[in-house]
Amino acid sequence: MACFLVPMALAVITSIMQKTARSLAEKLKLWILNALLWGGVILLAVEHVWHAEVVPWPPFLTAMANPADMPIMLHEMATVGSAMSIATFATWGAILAISHYMPKIMTLKAVEQVKKPFVAH
Repeated sequence: MACFLVPMALAVITSIMQKTARSLAEKLKLWILNALLWGGVILLAVEHVWHAEVVPWPPFLTAMANPADMPIMLHEMATVGSAMSIATFATWGAILAISHYMPKIMTLKAVEQVKKPFVAH
């Protein structure tokens, strides 16, 4: 229904942060988070349009046409939308951790290779 609105709101916020706080955005690699969030939002929006849950006329979300469906939509946004956003942030955190530690691991492996005696076959 409207689960993609939660990551969309986060994508808007992080995009604004990326434009206003450029040095912090570069340090945190916000472009990666924005790519993950916007990519997911676009895919989910297309999927919701495909299943006629989002339409090009007001109220745009079919769940908002019937007031009885509003609590269901809000619950989905709170549970599914939040879970998707948390998973996206966790993926971004893993990417940051890997990019931070990988050069150190590769340097250690290179040093170990240099320390090994050369054995000709």
